[in-house]
Amino acid sequence: MFDKPQIVGTIKSPEILESSGLVMSRCNKNVFWTHNDSKNGPFIFALNEKGEKLGTWKVGRTENRDWEDIATIKTADGKCFLYIGDIGNNSRDRSEMTVYRVEEPLVSKKAQNSSIEKPQRTSDAEALHFSYPDYRHDAETLLVNQQTEEIYVITKRLTGAAGVYKLGKKIGEGKYALRKVSDFSVPALPNGYLTGGEISPDGTRVVICDYYNAYEISIPKDEKDFDRIWMEEPAIIELGKREQGEAICYSVDMKSIFATSEKRNSPLIKVTRK
Repeated sequence: MFDKPQIVGTIKSPEILESSGLVMSRCNKNVFWTHNDSKNGPFIFALNEKGEKLGTWKVGRTENRDWEDIATIKTADGKCFLYIGDIGNNSRDRSEMTVYRVEEPLVSKKAQNSSIEKPQRTSDAEALHFSYPDYRHDAETLLVNQQTEEIYVITKRLTGAAGVYKLGKKIGEGKYALRKVSDFSVPALPNGYLTGGEISPDGTRVVICDYYNAYEISIPKDEKDFDRIWMEEPAIIELGKREQGEAICYSVDMKSIFATSEKRNSPLIKVTRK
């Protein structure tokens, strides 16, 4: 299904300590967005396919308690939005999680000299707060379906299947209901220790990763209920050696998948669909 993984670049920026999320822009050609993990400031970084930094942006009205993943959509009117999942909860001490939604900034040549000390700035983000209906979960996977704009969070479990949750209706100022729609397992041990993912731009596939490999599921032909996809058997996609893989995304044309790791000088890995 996929060719062997290739390292196409290296993230050498000293500002990017832990590439915890990755997404390919729908509005800036050949641009990726990534961010650091917890307590590294509310910044997003633009990269090219070689892993070279194209700029640093501070995301307005946000806090990075434990940013774990990033997603994007392009709306019908041509606007692009980034979704940042502040959803990490290793110690299970957080009762409320947040997804930030912000309009994607334009990546221009003048941004190349920006840094954490002198960043570009995005518009203010909208904060979408939620709590789990059952337990306090840890999660590292945020998904947004471009076709419906529905938001999903998949939990990270050391024992047992992961849980797939979907944001629902607004229940208060900035607060949204969350409901569980499915369990989900990958063919690995542990089977629910998931660290990143993305829904394909056309809404027909999902790619998920753990520390080592990626896994892809596809919606059955003529199936109109997207949530039927969680019942499908995942196909394994080998990503090669990664120190601590936590980020994965589709290319805009869906012909390739890209992945990074959380360590310094992380490789940018590409696998191409046969």
